[in-house]
Amino acid sequence: MDYVKLTEELVKALVKNSDMVTVKEFPTDEEKFHHIQVLVDNDDMGVLIGKAGKTAKALRTIVQASGYINGNEKIKIDIDSF
Repeated sequence: MDYVKLTEELVKALVKNSDMVTVKEFPTDEEKFHHIQVLVDNDDMGVLIGKAGKTAKALRTIVQASGYINGNEKIKIDIDSF
């Protein structure tokens, strides 16, 4: 499963400046572990994080659930702005 594409589609649906969204996966030494970084415009950080971090937590939950369904893979998502 392409977790980067899934993450990117979910993030682009939430933010206003969807053209500024960048999602990258970094290689890790562990098998079945994915480290994904999401970069969004500074103006969209509040929307993506949500009140008390609820939107970011929901995003992580959806992607991580997909990982567990597809072979018990662990996924870490970092959210940052540029």
